[in-house]
Amino acid sequence: MKIEIIKCLQDNYSYLLIEKENNYACVIDPSESGPIIKYIENNNIKLKFILNTHHHFDHVGGNKHLKKKYNSKVIGFKKDKDRIPEIDICLDDKEIWKNEKFEAKVYHIPGHTSGHICYHFFNQNILFTGDTLFSLGCGKIFEGTYEQMFSSLQLIKSFPKDTKIYCGHEYTLKNSNFCLKYDKNNSALKEKILSIKENLKKGLPSIPSTLQDELNCNIFLRSKDIETFSKLRDLKDNFWLIHLD
Repeated sequence: MKIEIIKCLQDNYSYLLIEKENNYACVIDPSESGPIIKYIENNNIKLKFILNTHHHFDHVGGNKHLKKKYNSKVIGFKKDKDRIPEIDICLDDKEIWKNEKFEAKVYHIPGHTSGHICYHFFNQNILFTGDTLFSLGCGKIFEGTYEQMFSSLQLIKSFPKDTKIYCGHEYTLKNSNFCLKYDKNNSALKEKILSIKENLKKGLPSIPSTLQDELNCNIFLRSKDIETFSKLRDLKDNFWLIHLD
């Protein structure tokens, strides 16, 4: 299976998973339809499914147009069915979705939103975390609680350490500034920052990361208790306000 990273809007990533045998594809979190259509048309891709991690517009903005153009099926969380545009298939927590050559297990990971999910394509050992876990960061808490977000991150920590992490935004370099401020003696983090800068300099994404990298470097995954996590999450919110980068 090939994974094509599609840049959308200002800093969003959508992902095309392409089954090489017949060019069937599904797209994760289509922020907008234009860049995805361009790749599909240029590469003779057959878009079968649209998978959403949560209802925010910058993750579902392309649903309607893509569904209409390619007769694709929209997939999302059962409890968020009223907020996912054009939804056709509603999945529950820990349900396995299987169709064509695609197979993934859904996990409910609330915190950023109440209905946020991730998709674990376990045969390929890849995880699409939307806006819950970023490389070197985690999502803002809009609808959930600190406890929910902390619990969701603990769940993600339980996946195999070599799991590849695909998140919803290119925030990695910005996130690294915060991690370094509060974890300044972390040598693994410093090495990762050098790698990130090199990739970005070449015009390459910093994604995917691996769970092992995040366990070594992501200050939120390294938080040992809810009190530490909550304090860091508050500091990060203020950090973003102060550092307008």
